[in-house]
Amino acid sequence: MGYKETKPIFAPQLHSAKIVQNILRGGAVVARWAHNPKVVGSNPAPATKKSRSSDRGFLFMYWVYVLFSEPNNKIYVGFTSDLDARLLSHNELSTKGWTTSFRPWKLIYSEKVETKSEAMKREKELKSHRGRDFIRKLHHFEI
Repeated sequence: MGYKETKPIFAPQLHSAKIVQNILRGGAVVARWAHNPKVVGSNPAPATKKSRSSDRGFLFMYWVYVLFSEPNNKIYVGFTSDLDARLLSHNELSTKGWTTSFRPWKLIYSEKVETKSEAMKREKELKSHRGRDFIRKLHHFEI
């Protein structure tokens, strides 16, 4: 059971000698070649880090919000990029999670921030003891 040596029909500079031998023996190398090319210049350029100033020109904003459930005397702090959809989710669409147990929710405070990292930072601040005090004083209720 030998194999017949023939000339490859592709450019030899693109393939290693092992790949050529494997093809001549009838081996399958398509998947390896497709997913792991060893050709100079085949890697995409590295992603560049966006500057913060470029984010400001973009219309994508985030909201940090506080919800209050009056029947259950609970508050909830979160952030989202679509406040209306998130409120609908908390009050009607969601079928599981902490907020489903304490419906209905009323929006009592919201603020707009420019980046996701700012939203996460502000959410963390509002969830702290100092943030909860801020919410209590702002809306004059006992929680």
